[in-house]
Amino acid sequence: MATYVLVHGAFMGAWFWEDMARRLEAAGHRAIAPDLPSQGRDTQPVAGIGLDDYVNRISAIIDDEDEPVILVGHSLGGLTISQTAERRPDRIRKLVYVAAFLLPDGSSPRKFYEDLGVPSPVMGASIMHEDGTVDLKPEAMEEIIFNTSPAWLIEAAMDHLKPTSRKPMATPLELSDGNFGRVPRVYIEALQDKSIPIKYQRMMVEALPCATVITMDTDHSPMFSAPDELERHLLDVANG
Repeated sequence: MATYVLVHGAFMGAWFWEDMARRLEAAGHRAIAPDLPSQGRDTQPVAGIGLDDYVNRISAIIDDEDEPVILVGHSLGGLTISQTAERRPDRIRKLVYVAAFLLPDGSSPRKFYEDLGVPSPVMGASIMHEDGTVDLKPEAMEEIIFNTSPAWLIEAAMDHLKPTSRKPMATPLELSDGNFGRVPRVYIEALQDKSIPIKYQRMMVEALPCATVITMDTDHSPMFSAPDELERHLLDVANG
Protein backbone atom coordinates (compact mmCIF):
# COMPACT_ATOMS: atom_id res chain seq x y z
CA MET A 1 0.00 0.00 0.00
CA ALA A 2 1.19 3.50 -0.84
CA THR A 3 0.15 6.82 0.66
CA TYR A 4 -0.55 9.64 -1.77
CA VAL A 5 -0.73 13.30 -0.73
CA LEU A 6 -2.48 15.26 -3.49
CA VAL A 7 -1.69 18.98 -3.56
CA HIS A 8 -3.90 21.40 -5.47
CA GLY A 9 -2.89 24.59 -7.24
CA ALA A 10 -4.07 28.21 -7.17
CA PHE A 11 -7.78 29.12 -6.78
CA MET A 12 -8.69 25.50 -6.03
CA GLY A 13 -8.91 23.30 -2.93
CA ALA A 14 -9.12 19.71 -1.74
CA TRP A 15 -12.26 19.34 -3.87
CA PHE A 16 -10.04 19.37 -6.95
CA TRP A 17 -8.50 16.02 -5.96
CA GLU A 18 -11.31 14.37 -4.00
CA ASP A 19 -12.57 12.10 -6.78
CA MET A 20 -9.04 10.90 -7.52
CA ALA A 21 -8.41 10.32 -3.82
CA ARG A 22 -11.49 8.07 -3.67
CA ARG A 23 -10.27 6.16 -6.71
CA LEU A 24 -6.83 5.57 -5.23
CA GLU A 25 -8.33 4.41 -1.95
CA ALA A 26 -10.67 2.04 -3.81
CA ALA A 27 -7.54 0.54 -5.39
CA GLY A 28 -6.19 -0.26 -1.92
CA HIS A 29 -4.06 2.79 -1.17
CA ARG A 30 -4.26 5.70 1.25
CA ALA A 31 -4.91 9.14 -0.23
CA ILE A 32 -4.94 12.56 1.44
CA ALA A 33 -6.21 15.67 -0.37
CA PRO A 34 -5.84 18.68 1.93
CA ASP A 35 -6.92 22.28 1.55
CA LEU A 36 -3.95 24.62 1.48
CA PRO A 37 -4.15 27.67 3.77
CA SER A 38 -6.87 30.12 2.64
CA GLN A 39 -8.03 27.78 -0.13
CA GLY A 40 -10.99 25.44 -0.46
CA ARG A 41 -12.76 25.13 2.90
CA ASP A 42 -9.86 26.64 4.83
CA THR A 43 -10.93 29.88 6.49
CA GLN A 44 -7.61 31.70 6.85
CA PRO A 45 -7.53 35.15 5.19
CA VAL A 46 -6.07 35.03 1.70
CA ALA A 47 -4.02 38.22 1.85
CA GLY A 48 -0.44 37.61 2.93
CA ILE A 49 -0.45 33.83 2.53
CA GLY A 50 2.93 32.67 1.26
CA LEU A 51 4.63 29.57 -0.06
CA ASP A 52 5.92 28.76 3.45
CA ASP A 53 2.32 28.47 4.64
CA TYR A 54 1.61 25.88 1.98
CA VAL A 55 4.83 23.98 2.69
CA ASN A 56 4.24 23.98 6.44
CA ARG A 57 0.83 22.41 5.98
CA ILE A 58 2.06 19.65 3.68
CA SER A 59 5.13 19.02 5.86
CA ALA A 60 2.91 18.53 8.89
CA ILE A 61 0.78 16.03 7.00
CA ILE A 62 3.66 13.90 5.77
CA ASP A 63 5.36 14.04 9.19
CA ASP A 64 2.32 12.27 10.63
CA GLU A 65 2.55 9.36 8.18
CA ASP A 66 4.33 6.15 9.13
CA GLU A 67 6.14 5.79 5.80
CA PRO A 68 7.35 8.12 3.03
CA VAL A 69 4.57 9.36 0.77
CA ILE A 70 4.04 9.85 -2.94
CA LEU A 71 3.67 13.63 -3.11
CA VAL A 72 1.61 14.80 -6.10
CA GLY A 73 1.33 18.45 -7.14
CA HIS A 74 -0.91 20.00 -9.76
CA SER A 75 -0.21 23.36 -11.41
CA LEU A 76 1.05 25.81 -8.75
CA GLY A 77 1.15 22.82 -6.40
CA GLY A 78 4.42 21.94 -8.09
CA LEU A 79 6.08 24.73 -6.10
CA THR A 80 4.69 23.35 -2.87
CA ILE A 81 5.89 19.81 -3.43
CA SER A 82 9.35 20.93 -4.57
CA GLN A 83 9.92 23.13 -1.53
CA THR A 84 8.50 20.44 0.75
CA ALA A 85 10.95 17.94 -0.73
CA GLU A 86 13.81 20.28 0.13
CA ARG A 87 12.72 20.28 3.77
CA ARG A 88 11.54 16.69 4.09
CA PRO A 89 13.41 14.58 1.50
CA ASP A 90 13.33 11.47 3.70
CA ARG A 91 9.55 11.67 4.10
CA ILE A 92 8.87 11.53 0.35
CA ARG A 93 9.05 8.41 -1.81
CA LYS A 94 8.42 10.17 -5.12
CA LEU A 95 7.42 13.58 -6.43
CA VAL A 96 4.77 13.62 -9.16
CA TYR A 97 4.14 16.81 -11.13
CA VAL A 98 0.78 16.88 -12.96
CA ALA A 99 0.86 19.74 -15.50
CA ALA A 100 2.72 21.56 -12.76
CA PHE A 101 5.52 24.05 -12.27
CA LEU A 102 8.84 22.21 -12.00
CA LEU A 103 11.33 25.00 -11.40
CA PRO A 104 14.96 25.16 -10.25
CA ASP A 105 16.52 26.82 -7.24
CA GLY A 106 15.98 30.57 -7.26
CA SER A 107 13.10 30.52 -9.72
CA SER A 108 9.38 31.22 -9.41
CA PRO A 109 6.48 31.30 -11.88
CA ARG A 110 6.86 35.06 -12.21
CA LYS A 111 10.58 34.78 -12.92
CA PHE A 112 10.00 31.88 -15.31
CA TYR A 113 7.70 33.94 -17.53
CA GLU A 114 9.79 37.10 -17.15
CA ASP A 115 12.89 35.21 -18.32
CA LEU A 116 10.94 33.93 -21.34
CA GLY A 117 9.63 37.40 -22.08
CA VAL A 118 6.05 36.16 -22.36
CA PRO A 119 2.96 36.74 -20.21
CA SER A 120 1.59 34.07 -17.91
CA PRO A 121 -1.62 32.67 -19.45
CA VAL A 122 -3.20 32.42 -16.00
CA MET A 123 -2.26 35.91 -14.87
CA GLY A 124 -3.50 37.23 -18.19
CA ALA A 125 -6.87 35.69 -17.40
CA SER A 126 -7.03 36.98 -13.84
CA ILE A 127 -8.04 40.08 -11.89
CA MET A 128 -5.38 41.59 -9.62
CA HIS A 129 -6.35 43.23 -6.33
CA GLU A 130 -4.46 45.83 -4.31
CA ASP A 131 -4.24 43.55 -1.26
CA GLY A 132 -1.95 41.14 -3.13
CA THR A 133 -4.66 38.64 -4.03
CA VAL A 134 -5.87 37.56 -7.46
CA ASP A 135 -9.11 36.16 -8.86
CA LEU A 136 -9.42 33.93 -11.90
CA LYS A 137 -11.89 35.32 -14.44
CA PRO A 138 -14.88 32.97 -14.85
CA GLU A 139 -14.37 32.64 -18.59
CA ALA A 140 -10.86 31.31 -17.98
CA MET A 141 -12.33 28.15 -16.50
CA GLU A 142 -13.50 26.95 -19.88
CA GLU A 143 -10.74 28.58 -21.93
CA ILE A 144 -7.56 27.51 -20.13
CA ILE A 145 -8.36 25.21 -17.16
CA PHE A 146 -11.04 22.80 -18.39
CA ASN A 147 -10.87 23.15 -22.18
CA THR A 148 -11.23 19.37 -22.77
CA SER A 149 -13.26 18.61 -19.63
CA PRO A 150 -17.03 17.99 -19.37
CA ALA A 151 -19.16 21.13 -19.55
CA TRP A 152 -20.98 20.30 -16.31
CA LEU A 153 -17.70 20.38 -14.46
CA ILE A 154 -17.08 24.01 -15.30
CA GLU A 155 -20.38 25.01 -13.72
CA ALA A 156 -19.65 22.94 -10.61
CA ALA A 157 -16.15 24.37 -10.28
CA MET A 158 -17.48 27.93 -10.31
CA ASP A 159 -19.02 27.29 -6.89
CA HIS A 160 -15.63 26.35 -5.42
CA LEU A 161 -13.26 28.93 -6.87
CA LYS A 162 -11.57 31.27 -4.39
CA PRO A 163 -9.11 34.12 -4.78
CA THR A 164 -5.51 33.26 -4.05
CA SER A 165 -2.45 35.11 -2.86
CA ARG A 166 0.05 36.28 -5.50
CA LYS A 167 2.93 35.93 -3.03
CA PRO A 168 3.69 32.21 -3.70
CA MET A 169 3.89 32.91 -7.43
CA ALA A 170 6.76 35.36 -6.90
CA THR A 171 8.65 33.57 -4.13
CA PRO A 172 11.99 32.11 -5.28
CA LEU A 173 12.38 28.42 -4.54
CA GLU A 174 15.24 27.40 -2.25
CA LEU A 175 16.35 23.97 -3.45
CA SER A 176 19.52 21.88 -3.24
CA ASP A 177 20.80 18.76 -4.95
CA GLY A 178 21.35 17.12 -1.56
CA ASN A 179 17.70 17.37 -0.51
CA PHE A 180 15.21 18.13 -3.28
CA GLY A 181 17.57 16.73 -5.91
CA ARG A 182 17.67 13.23 -4.46
CA VAL A 183 13.92 12.60 -4.46
CA PRO A 184 12.82 10.73 -7.64
CA ARG A 185 10.62 12.84 -9.92
CA VAL A 186 7.81 11.92 -12.33
CA TYR A 187 6.25 14.45 -14.70
CA ILE A 188 2.79 13.99 -16.23
CA GLU A 189 2.50 16.40 -19.14
CA ALA A 190 -0.76 17.56 -20.72
CA LEU A 191 -0.68 18.16 -24.47
CA GLN A 192 -3.74 20.45 -24.66
CA ASP A 193 -2.91 22.48 -21.58
CA LYS A 194 -3.52 26.20 -22.12
CA SER A 195 -2.65 27.21 -18.57
CA ILE A 196 0.94 25.94 -18.63
CA PRO A 197 1.32 25.16 -22.36
CA ILE A 198 3.10 21.95 -23.29
CA LYS A 199 6.13 23.76 -24.69
CA TYR A 200 6.73 25.30 -21.27
CA GLN A 201 6.17 22.01 -19.47
CA ARG A 202 8.81 20.43 -21.68
CA MET A 203 11.22 23.29 -21.13
CA MET A 204 10.95 22.73 -17.39
CA VAL A 205 11.51 18.99 -17.69
CA GLU A 206 14.51 19.57 -19.94
CA ALA A 207 16.03 21.83 -17.30
CA LEU A 208 15.20 19.44 -14.44
CA PRO A 209 15.02 15.92 -15.92
CA CYS A 210 12.63 13.41 -14.40
CA ALA A 211 13.00 9.65 -14.04
CA THR A 212 9.72 9.20 -15.91
CA VAL A 213 7.72 11.48 -18.21
CA ILE A 214 4.13 10.51 -18.99
CA THR A 215 2.16 12.17 -21.79
CA MET A 216 -1.60 12.71 -21.62
CA ASP A 217 -3.66 14.26 -24.40
CA THR A 218 -5.68 16.45 -22.06
CA ASP A 219 -6.24 19.96 -20.78
CA HIS A 220 -4.70 21.38 -17.60
CA SER A 221 -6.94 19.18 -15.44
CA PRO A 222 -6.55 15.49 -16.37
CA MET A 223 -8.10 14.45 -13.06
CA PHE A 224 -11.38 15.61 -14.64
CA SER A 225 -10.83 15.31 -18.39
CA ALA A 226 -9.26 11.81 -18.27
CA PRO A 227 -9.65 10.48 -14.70
CA ASP A 228 -9.39 6.79 -15.59
CA GLU A 229 -6.11 7.32 -17.40
CA LEU A 230 -4.64 9.54 -14.69
CA GLU A 231 -5.63 6.99 -12.07
CA ARG A 232 -3.73 4.28 -13.95
CA HIS A 233 -0.65 6.47 -14.19
CA LEU A 234 -0.70 7.32 -10.50
CA LEU A 235 -1.10 3.66 -9.59
CA ASP A 236 1.82 2.81 -11.86
CA VAL A 237 3.93 5.33 -9.96
CA ALA A 238 3.38 3.33 -6.76
CA ASN A 239 4.27 0.07 -8.50
CA GLY A 240 7.32 1.37 -10.35
